[in-house]
Amino acid sequence: MNVQLDNALRFHQTALNLRADRQELIAGNMANADTPNYKARDIDFGSALSGALLGRAGKPIALSTTASRHLNASGTSTFPQQMYRTETQSSVDGNTVNMDAERAAFAGNSVQYEASITFINGLLRTMQQAVSGQ
Repeated sequence: MNVQLDNALRFHQTALNLRADRQELIAGNMANADTPNYKARDIDFGSALSGALLGRAGKPIALSTTASRHLNASGTSTFPQQMYRTETQSSVDGNTVNMDAERAAFAGNSVQYEASITFINGLLRTMQQAVSGQ
């Protein structure tokens, strides 16, 4: 029982973290709407969630060493693989941010984030009622 609850919460925690990361990317795109040659970025949420749940978070990171006595270490990024959005309308300055698409993505991601929080609250409320015997 405890393992099932832990697995359910881990899934939603991972999804919330990815939604928050995506929200930061979208906000960065909106903030750079007037930056010349800025390329709009996003993540593929479905593949990022699958990868995170399977333990393949992001791209590998190799740590550099400055002395021979340092330990060799490597790891993986916790941030999902970023992709560039396809350009829908040409811009003279090379910027690929489409504010309408960014606003829609921002709103959709926000709604999905709130839905996940609502689902987690319902799950915890159900568990609390089961424990208290109501």
